[in-house]
Amino acid sequence: MNTNRRSFLQTAAAAAAATSLPNWYLNELAQSAAAATVVNDQPAIALIGCGGMGRGDAKNASRFGRIVALCDVDDSRLAEAKAIWPDADTYKDFRKVMDRKDIQVVICGTVDHWHTLVSLAALRSKKDVYCEKPLTLTVEEGQHLVAAVRDTGGILQTGSQQRSDKNFRLACELVRNGRIGKLQHISVWLPRGRREGPFAKSSPPSGFDWNMWQGPAPEVEYVRERTHVTFRYWWDYSGGTMTDWGAHHNDIALWGLGLERSGPVSVEAKPLVEMIPDGFSAFSEYAVNYSYASGVTHSCHSTAANEWNGAVADPKGQQHGVKFEGTDGWIWVTRGSIEASNPEFLTTPLAGDAIRLYESNDHMGNFFDCIRTRKAPICEAEIGHRSASLCHLGVISLRLGRKLQWNPETEQFVGDDDANQWLRRELRKPWGYDAV
Repeated sequence: MNTNRRSFLQTAAAAAAATSLPNWYLNELAQSAAAATVVNDQPAIALIGCGGMGRGDAKNASRFGRIVALCDVDDSRLAEAKAIWPDADTYKDFRKVMDRKDIQVVICGTVDHWHTLVSLAALRSKKDVYCEKPLTLTVEEGQHLVAAVRDTGGILQTGSQQRSDKNFRLACELVRNGRIGKLQHISVWLPRGRREGPFAKSSPPSGFDWNMWQGPAPEVEYVRERTHVTFRYWWDYSGGTMTDWGAHHNDIALWGLGLERSGPVSVEAKPLVEMIPDGFSAFSEYAVNYSYASGVTHSCHSTAANEWNGAVADPKGQQHGVKFEGTDGWIWVTRGSIEASNPEFLTTPLAGDAIRLYESNDHMGNFFDCIRTRKAPICEAEIGHRSASLCHLGVISLRLGRKLQWNPETEQFVGDDDANQWLRRELRKPWGYDAV
């Protein structure tokens, strides 16, 4: 028994006890682990965005390569990363990292509104990219990234790591194979956002390049709560929990539907609370309803949502996750747990000719494997773009306050020029999609 398989089986045994994964599925996973290869090459990696998520991704990636460069506009974050990788060079402008020919891999752990420009620059510099989710800030940004991957031949993995989680893959495989009968509805619950404010304006702290942090976003006076962890609660930089956690769970909804390169045909959303003036702007509580050409409906709402058009408070103790509902029953999945209305839905093995989905049991490992083989990763740019787009459509409907018809082929709202203007945002000069 090799080390990979032995360690996997030990982990799998613990996982089985914690999550009640069926034995037939664990045996399949063990066979996959036994076939894993040992990698000796150590590509040079740059981390851009040295906050907690970025540092976590870099630690994960260091299993497969060498962290040789660190970049952040905040000296304090840069110092924290430098303490972990003392031999790495440090930068405050990501473009200088792109000039280095010896760097092969970029990890983009920046705030959301920088994801696209950093990833575009990396791809055009012949570097492969692991970019945190949500992949983009707008639908248009995703189109640019998909085109860049196609044109450069680069590898881009979106950090939607639930794609590499055994519970989520099992749930989607069972749904895709009709285990719950004909799929009728998907319920997604997301954590509620924060509703606070107003916030005081002040001078940026020493060593923090506020202008560069804003980058292509609108220029405003410095407010501490606009930065770091709480940036995601402002429309200027993100979409609240709708795009933060929604990029995870709505991605699984599309995977179970088999529409990870497509999308819905309509969206209708409603904010459930008013936000505080001069405070966080992204709606903290909301309900969003999607419909698909197949007739399947999909509700996505914050865990504090009240009933609205079928969006009800999560019956599982306000825990966020995904519930697939069919004519014969349901399957519920979240991190660390999978359940079904009928236990046999899980314990009965899939048939030999069943639909099987892309298998990855290590999201970062899959990325580095794809760097070597040049095959598409499990959450390639098109998939990351479509999952983010699904969330963006919900945000647009929330902000416009009305139902919208969507064409997933043309990626345009149907007969609605006003709504189509929200698919893109003007970038603050000198930044642009061609100016990186």
